[in-house]
Amino acid sequence: MPPRNNKDHRRQRENSRLQVKSNGRREFLKGAAKTAAMGSAALLSGCGTGMFGSKEELSLRWQEYFKKHYRLMTQEEKEETIQRLERLAKMKQGVNIQMSSKASIDGVLFGYAFNLTRCEGYLECVAACIKENNLDRKSNMQYIRIFEMEHGQMSPEVGDGKYFHEVPVEDHFYMGVQCFHCEKAPCVKACPTKATWKEPDGIVVVDYDWCIGCRYCMAACPYYGRRFNWNEPYVPAAEMTKKQHYLGNRMRAKGQMEKCTFCVQRSREGRLPACVEACPTGARVFGNLLDPKSEIRFVLKHKKVFRFKEDLGTDPKYWYFID
Repeated sequence: MPPRNNKDHRRQRENSRLQVKSNGRREFLKGAAKTAAMGSAALLSGCGTGMFGSKEELSLRWQEYFKKHYRLMTQEEKEETIQRLERLAKMKQGVNIQMSSKASIDGVLFGYAFNLTRCEGYLECVAACIKENNLDRKSNMQYIRIFEMEHGQMSPEVGDGKYFHEVPVEDHFYMGVQCFHCEKAPCVKACPTKATWKEPDGIVVVDYDWCIGCRYCMAACPYYGRRFNWNEPYVPAAEMTKKQHYLGNRMRAKGQMEKCTFCVQRSREGRLPACVEACPTGARVFGNLLDPKSEIRFVLKHKKVFRFKEDLGTDPKYWYFID
């Protein structure tokens, strides 16, 4: 027999595991569906509209509940679920969203660098991230934390991540922390349902609908990069970012984890993440690590760079540097 390619073997084995989990979940739900068939039929046929929504909305939600894991979907199935989510957004919030499932691009591996010399703690990056990624307004959820640090400190644990005063403060510097999209991400290993994984372009993503809210990934992350929805997220319709990605800034639900995705809805379209675009001091650098002419490669080659908690061996694609 010809030797098997290790990468293909790992991919086949991973897909088999996903298929087992998918089949088990679907069979369980099908059994529950049979038990509740008469009640469901009465609900769909007799209620019309009410506290459970219209018949069309109930039908769409029912179909969403039985869909596959994202990585097991065909392109046609991805398009179908996106159409359902767009219709549900219109019904529930009166918003016309445009959702994408654009895949990673060959020859691209995203990386990020943060200039500790230039950041002055203005928090425009945080505000831009909240708006772009449709983060919950009631809990003031934030993917990005900026820590005010005294010179000589090198860990955000001893910094002030909740400052509320005029910046910059003399004899202090500012350190931004978010998901570092590790090459050997401990969160991916910790997830029992395979709801989170690393894409070929290096972005660590979440299939929100397969997250069971156990928060194992949150506990495994040494960089405080993950967030949990304790309540149903709320974004006013007028403030919602309409251009969304299935693995990015679409609306999440109570009990689901979420995190920075390097603004996958923007980066895969050739745009910069919202935080990079919003930074008034140019402290944030983003680009393709495989492109020798990219700004991120220039920084890594010519600046004094380091990675936070590099000794853990997670290989984050996020560097800090000074001028």
